[in-house]
Amino acid sequence: MEITLAEILEAREQRVLRQKELLTQYGKSLICFTLNIAGPVKDSPLIQAGFRLGDRLLNAQLEGSGIRILHRETLFAPTGPTGFYVADADALHLKKLACEAEDSSPAARLFDMDVLAPDGSKYSREDLGLAPRKCLICQNDARICGRSRTHTVEQLQKKTNELLQNALWSDTARQLASTAVQSLLWEVCTTPKPGLVDCQNSGSHTDMDIFTFCSSAAGLYPYFEHCVRIGLETAELPAEATLSRLRLPGKAAEQVMYAATGGVNTHKGAIFSLGILCAAAGRTRSRDGDILLDQCAQMTRGICRRELGMGCTNGQALYAKYGTRGIRGQAEMGFPAVKVGLEVLSNGLAQGLSLNDSGCAALLHMLVTAEDTNLLHRSDPDTCQSILRELTELLAAEPYPTKDRLNTLDADFIQKNLSAGGSADLLALVYFLHLLGKKRQECLII
Repeated sequence: MEITLAEILEAREQRVLRQKELLTQYGKSLICFTLNIAGPVKDSPLIQAGFRLGDRLLNAQLEGSGIRILHRETLFAPTGPTGFYVADADALHLKKLACEAEDSSPAARLFDMDVLAPDGSKYSREDLGLAPRKCLICQNDARICGRSRTHTVEQLQKKTNELLQNALWSDTARQLASTAVQSLLWEVCTTPKPGLVDCQNSGSHTDMDIFTFCSSAAGLYPYFEHCVRIGLETAELPAEATLSRLRLPGKAAEQVMYAATGGVNTHKGAIFSLGILCAAAGRTRSRDGDILLDQCAQMTRGICRRELGMGCTNGQALYAKYGTRGIRGQAEMGFPAVKVGLEVLSNGLAQGLSLNDSGCAALLHMLVTAEDTNLLHRSDPDTCQSILRELTELLAAEPYPTKDRLNTLDADFIQKNLSAGGSADLLALVYFLHLLGKKRQECLII
């Protein structure tokens, strides 16, 4: 919505009035945060998200410096968002922190963080010996370009939108990649898991341990960040186009994994499934689990028909021999086993169980729900069916098995050299969606 000059001037007067009220009420220094937005449109979802990013950055500056905020308020209006922060600190020191925030990134050039002393006097960049703010477009003195109208409003608006979009996309990709790595670390730390690497032992695996998994997970952060950006960049294209863009980064991520682990396959399945989920989060700009899993199904539609009849991976060999669709089938159906696991995890936490114990139960419930090609690869159909029947009976009587029961299962799996690696990958997806649900109000998706 476009606003008039009269509305801008009225908003400025109201802002000054509120500043005086807060200075009188608290008698402390005050920061007033707005955005430098050219043109008649001062408010939009993109502008509000950019303001929240700046608000988070400013709060990090203040809290990281041990500064106590006595009062904080945020106003969203057609004339643009405004934040007021009353801080128990020296005004000149606050101005230094504010300028550091304003200069922290290209998009921060749009942040305008005025600092007022308790007597109402305002500090400037020059008071700190800093150079004036640069023009958005030509990097000359912004005041000179503004007075001479060197650039058109359209040019400034285009540059503003580019800066905000790039900053928000980068922030979103970083946060989601961090969440993806966290979910992998949570999965390997969940203990005990039958036949799998955990904090207690290496399960049925003689070539890896928990440190191997941690090394692999740490190395995959850039890949997950790339997946999110691919989703953001291809959001307007057909879902299959996003999957196509993920293939080469996925192959490169596998090489990163092998380099980190000395040639051991720790996360090949997770590179596929969690990479798709990260891209889905980018495509949809959503953190709702149902929306993300549905998007995964759209992205992988037809993947079993296209891929399982060719190639020489374990999954493809098992499809040729038994018709097992494995992780590709799960993805194409929107990961139904993950929905089961997420419900088990949520219910366990609601009952007061620990994250670890709820995660162990979620793993077993998914194992009896999905086709675990890793388990089948290490045994045969009859053995698999026998194990799944026993687990189904156990979970019917004891939905959240005790540690003693889990340890017995672990010993049995190790003795038979069995491992449910496919279900472990699904547990990482469960943790990822669980974390997104918890962080929904903290993170930005635009």
